[in-house]
Formats: sequence, structure tokens, C-alpha cells
Amino acid sequence: MAKTCEICGKSTTTGNTVSHANNRIKRKFYPNLQVVRARMPDGTVKKIRVCTRCLKAGKVQKVVKVPGEK
Repeated sequence: MAKTCEICGKSTTTGNTVSHANNRIKRKFYPNLQVVRARMPDGTVKKIRVCTRCLKAGKVQKVVKVPGEK
């Protein structure tokens, strides 16, 4: 499964880990994704992966689970 934000499309990027001796090793940088219960535009509730930047910007309407409600 790809690690991608479902709102903005932010995904993994590649780069190098550089040691003090300037040795380079390939590595991946993963986005900070959170699984959130969100209200979709059609009114349904769905769990989606969202990056923290989209959460802070208010691009996602979170749904709070109420005890006793299904």
C-alpha cells in the first residue's frame, strides 16, 4: 500500500543518508500520515490517511465518535 496523503497527494521521497565520512546510502523520507475518521463531501464517514499539514490547515472535517452511536 502506498503511503500517500489522500487530500494533497504528498508521498514518499528519496534521498541520501550522508555520514561524517561522506558515505552516501539511499533512504526514504515518509510523510507524517495519520488515519482519521473524516466526513466526505457526500456526507458519509470514512477512514482516510491524511498528512498533518492538511489536518492543521483544516482541509479535513474530522468526525468525533459518540459513545452509543453506531
